[in-house]
Amino acid sequence: MTTVQRKLFNRWWVVVGAVLIQLCLGAIYAWSVFTPYLKKAPFNFSNTQTQAIFSVGLATFAVVMVLAGRWQAKSGPRIVAFTGGLVLGAGYILAGLLGDKLFGYFANQVVFIGLVGGAGIGLAYVCPIAVGMKWFPDKKGLITGLAVSGFGFGATIWVKLASTWAHLLDNLGVLTVFILYGAIFAVATVIGSYWMVNPPEGWKPAGWVPPAPKDASKPAPAVPDLEPSQMLRQGAFYAIWVMFIFSAMAGLMTIGNIANFGIEALQKGGLSEGAAKAVA
Repeated sequence: MTTVQRKLFNRWWVVVGAVLIQLCLGAIYAWSVFTPYLKKAPFNFSNTQTQAIFSVGLATFAVVMVLAGRWQAKSGPRIVAFTGGLVLGAGYILAGLLGDKLFGYFANQVVFIGLVGGAGIGLAYVCPIAVGMKWFPDKKGLITGLAVSGFGFGATIWVKLASTWAHLLDNLGVLTVFILYGAIFAVATVIGSYWMVNPPEGWKPAGWVPPAPKDASKPAPAVPDLEPSQMLRQGAFYAIWVMFIFSAMAGLMTIGNIANFGIEALQKGGLSEGAAKAVA
C-alpha cells in the first residue's frame, strides 16, 4: 500500500455519504403523499395544481443537473453536494414558513418546492454516483445500484413517516412537515457531502488490476471524447434522449399521482377516506 493510500479514508464512507444524500433527494418521489391534503382547506388545490408543483420540480431538477455536472468537474463534488443540500432544505423550509404569505399557497410551493427544491436535488444528485464510480472501479454495478436504490427507498421513508408510520401530516399539518423535512434534508445532505471527494489522480483499489481487453491483438477502437456542442450534432444522442423522455414520462406521471390513485380506488371499493389513506 502506498503512502497516499494509507492517508485516504475508508472508501466505504463514500457509500455511506452517497446513500445519505440519495435518501434525502428521494423526497421528490414522495410528493404524492402531500397531494390529498393539498386538495383540502386551506389550500384547496386542484389535481392540476398539485401536479404542476411536482412537474416544475422535475423540470428544474433535470436542467440544473446539467449545470451541476459542469460545476462539479471544475470545483469538485463536495461543494456541489453541500450547496445542493442547503438549497433543497431551504426550499422546503421557506414553503412551510411562508404559507400563504408573499405569493400565496400555490405560487409559494411552485417557487420554493418546485424551483428551489428541484434545483437543490439537481445540484446534489450528480455527485454520489460520479464519486462512487471513481472510488469503486471494481464494483461499479454494486455502487450504482446502492446509490439509485437510496433515491427510491428515500421516497418510501418520507411517505411512510408522513402517513402510516408517524402520521406527521395528520398530527402536524402540511406546512410544518415541509419545515421538518427541509431541516432533515439540509442536515443529512450536508453531512453526506463531507465524503463526496474524488480519489487522487491515478488511484486504484489495492490489488485491483483493470481487466484486459478480451482480444488484446484487436483492441477496441477508441471512442473520442466529445464537447457538448459536438454531442448535440450526433444522431445517437437524440435517439437516447427521446427514449429516456418517453420511458421516464409514464413512470413519473404515475409517481406524482400514486397516492391519489390508491385512495380513490379504495374509496370506490367501500373504504372510508381514513382507511383508504392508511392502505394507500
